[in-house]
Amino acid sequence: MSTIDPKLHESWKEALLEEFQQPYFAELKAFLLQERQAGQAFFPPGSLVFHALDSTPFDQVKVVVLGQDPYHGPGQAHGLSFSVPPGVQSPPSLVNIFKELHADLGIPIPAHGNLEKWTRQGILLLNATLTVRAHQAASHQNKGWERFTDAIVQKLNAREGLIFVLWGRSAKEKGKIIDRSRHHVLTAAHPSPLSAYNGFFGCRHFSQINRLLEEKGQAPIDWALD
Repeated sequence: MSTIDPKLHESWKEALLEEFQQPYFAELKAFLLQERQAGQAFFPPGSLVFHALDSTPFDQVKVVVLGQDPYHGPGQAHGLSFSVPPGVQSPPSLVNIFKELHADLGIPIPAHGNLEKWTRQGILLLNATLTVRAHQAASHQNKGWERFTDAIVQKLNAREGLIFVLWGRSAKEKGKIIDRSRHHVLTAAHPSPLSAYNGFFGCRHFSQINRLLEEKGQAPIDWALD
């Protein structure tokens, strides 16, 4: 990919080979190149655009948490939905995720918002759109990323017994392609301060995920980050 360094795990390169060869993906690359040539900053950095696919190999995915856009503030996005790099203040949605985690499992609210520990346990933190202009939410929507991430969800949908976590309208919309007869789907309001009190707080998804994993004989997630 000429505009970014496509750092992703070999298992995903193989699974998505056909998508990388599609005309829409060439158009997406051209769009990102135009953005760069015009001096338009966008996030995350090129090497981290596929960070979710590099952190959690295809055959190790147990849980999928679907987000929408990367964070659009400088230094916030690093290719994992809801996560921020070390040293970056946790955004309000992530703070609410930690509040629910504490209420659900009693885990202390961490001092940082880097969720990479979760990805190493089989959690794919996937945004629907993988890039965004600086300070302009949703600015890279409808450029091809949604088709690409739909393909990711379809590849996972072909497996058996995964847990999909859909927070908010956008994630629920994307979740329509998931076969609920083969997978567990947990839904709630988005953790944003605008909607968290409308059904995110009290959803207890973290304990539900661990219960579902244990019922399948799999290791529960260690959610603690500190």
